[in-house]
Amino acid sequence: MTKVTRFEDLKCWQLSRELVRHVYHACEEGKLAKDFETRDQIKSPALSVMNNIAEGFGRYSNKEFIRFLDFSQSSAIEVKSITYALEDMEYLSRDKIIQIREKAEETKNTTLAFIRYLKNKAKST
Repeated sequence: MTKVTRFEDLKCWQLSRELVRHVYHACEEGKLAKDFETRDQIKSPALSVMNNIAEGFGRYSNKEFIRFLDFSQSSAIEVKSITYALEDMEYLSRDKIIQIREKAEETKNTTLAFIRYLKNKAKST
């Protein structure tokens, strides 16, 4: 793996940024645009995915970084879960929901892979 010097270089952070963009654009559409409480419910964990990666990157140990990465992947799962409520309430098109779900899943999987990498790296040192 290439040496990373900024959190912006991390693939999981880049994906989380895309997730935030998808969520925020979706919040401007249809019924969701008018439901402030539900909009906040999906925006908050989407931002947490991205911000926990950045915050963890700034910590002093890999153990702390991994803890924040775990928070991040959990928030991605929360975003995905909320999409089921949005689907059931018919707040967004099926295509938009699938787009958010897939991005949340990709972000979660990439973050978990990075956690495994960091744990394996720690074992080998």
